[in-house]
Amino acid sequence: MSEIARETSQNRGQDSMTRYALHLGWARPMILAIGLTILCVGCAKVPRQYVEMAESGVTLTSLNAQPEMYRGKVVLLGGAIVEEEEKDQHLWLRVKNRPLDQDYVPHRPVDISGPEAGHYWVVVSKDQIPGGYRHWARMTVAGRVTGTLRLATEPVLALLYVRGWGASPAHDAARGDFSDPNYIPSVPAGVGGEFSGSRP
Repeated sequence: MSEIARETSQNRGQDSMTRYALHLGWARPMILAIGLTILCVGCAKVPRQYVEMAESGVTLTSLNAQPEMYRGKVVLLGGAIVEEEEKDQHLWLRVKNRPLDQDYVPHRPVDISGPEAGHYWVVVSKDQIPGGYRHWARMTVAGRVTGTLRLATEPVLALLYVRGWGASPAHDAARGDFSDPNYIPSVPAGVGGEFSGSRP
């Protein structure tokens, strides 16, 4: 084989290798970008439907300041369960507020004795709460404001969606689509004076 033919043959091999390397160089980042997009969408902290339903920027402080303004509206709050009560078919969870970040993940408030460090209640049917909720270190809640207050100052939310983070990933859980999103629970019979404010 002549020297020119040998060089041409080698150049063709390099040319196809160069095109293959360029193709791989372009394909790998594209596959990585698609994979990360799917991963991020699959790991969303709060489903889009609840974010769109919720009043924007509502905090526990604003909810306590104007509870009637938010009556019947959906809000997003974070927190940690500190107490629970069972009444009839419902579970009442007292939640220590943990403000949400831009990704709807709850964190301790900057001032642990300030107004954002207060409490609120979440009511849900006993058979609808995820089984491992007692292991949650924190949770994000989408709930409809009932307009009632417990312990004179703590608003009550009817649960629509909950995302819980456990002490270990095995306890993480999320649940939505709780019965009727328009349902506002009434004050249980025989509860007495622990509720104040207007009744639904």
